[in-house]
Amino acid sequence: MSVTLRICEQLAEIPAPAWNALAGAHPALQHAYLAALEQSACVDADSGWQPCHLTLWRDDELVGALLLYRKSHSWGEYVFDWAWARAYEQHGLAYYPKLVSAVPFSPLPGARLLARSDEDRRLLVESAIGITRELGDSSLHILFPHEEDARLAATCGMQLREQIQFHWQRDPAWHTFDDFLASMNHDKRKKIRQERRKALNGPAGDITVARKYAADITDEDWAFFIRCYNNTYREHRSHPYLNLAFFRQLHAAMPEACLLIIASRDGKPIAAAFDLVGPDALYGRYWGAQWDAAGFVPGLHFELCYYQGLEFALERGLDTFEGGAQGEHKLARGFLPVTMWSVHWLADPRFADAVGRFLKNERQAVDEWAETLAAQTPFRHDQP
Repeated sequence: MSVTLRICEQLAEIPAPAWNALAGAHPALQHAYLAALEQSACVDADSGWQPCHLTLWRDDELVGALLLYRKSHSWGEYVFDWAWARAYEQHGLAYYPKLVSAVPFSPLPGARLLARSDEDRRLLVESAIGITRELGDSSLHILFPHEEDARLAATCGMQLREQIQFHWQRDPAWHTFDDFLASMNHDKRKKIRQERRKALNGPAGDITVARKYAADITDEDWAFFIRCYNNTYREHRSHPYLNLAFFRQLHAAMPEACLLIIASRDGKPIAAAFDLVGPDALYGRYWGAQWDAAGFVPGLHFELCYYQGLEFALERGLDTFEGGAQGEHKLARGFLPVTMWSVHWLADPRFADAVGRFLKNERQAVDEWAETLAAQTPFRHDQP
């Protein structure tokens, strides 16, 4: 069989069934999710995320794919290389453009080398490095791959990097939120109960929360959510990555992947969170608020972004709830430290050596931090 490598400048060039057969069940790797990013213009040359997906074909069969973007900045990645870019600039070199394999704007771990054999996965990595050289770009970065993909890429000359996220893993004995709380030590259990009471029935007034899933979500709900989402970015003086068109297209194509959690006071919505739903996992994504005249509600962020999601995960029998990037505060709420991976290849050997030394020291520090965090479990010591 002949082997062909193709660069696809839009996902629409790739048949959805063929892509999804390689991508697995992760909702953010589905053809419909990624195509919605492109078709809503959230991801394009103007946004600094130019699609250039690498595909591997045997005759007319898609046997490998690497989600790939040519980038003119480092925004929306959650693996920080700003210091590397500054070092290049200080030496009169261009760090951008660079090639990045990632789910745009999301620190979501998952498969990146979409292929059925190690041979094809290796070919994807080697080909991506070759394309980086041909383009004259500074570097190639594969962000948040599964450890298996990361270690395979490392055998092709890429450099490993680690960071920590906090994920909730369901114990088989947990069927309700009370079951989950019962497994925690007294102080953490008491604090969570107090936090929830303060958010829902505290001095800020009585708050009602609605979890709206799949077909229950209305256009009005999306319109409110996007205002909240935009407010979050405005508060940080930055530009929103996503738009209403993306969320509406995602909901139309993948309703079962969409969960909106909306808080209301006196019958009027004031805050919302969006979670992505997979077959066995929940992915906390975005939050925002549009406060009414009564103002800020203490603890409502935790209620919508963590506790409501935990209740949903327990009700649905989901095994995992990924709370997103960083956030040591999640540990006290039952989210435990998990090592995340990325791999990096820099064309300039001088910078590759310098980054390699930096990453070696960084990995040691991350490993030590992970050990420290693991000793701070919020669960009772008699838990398995």
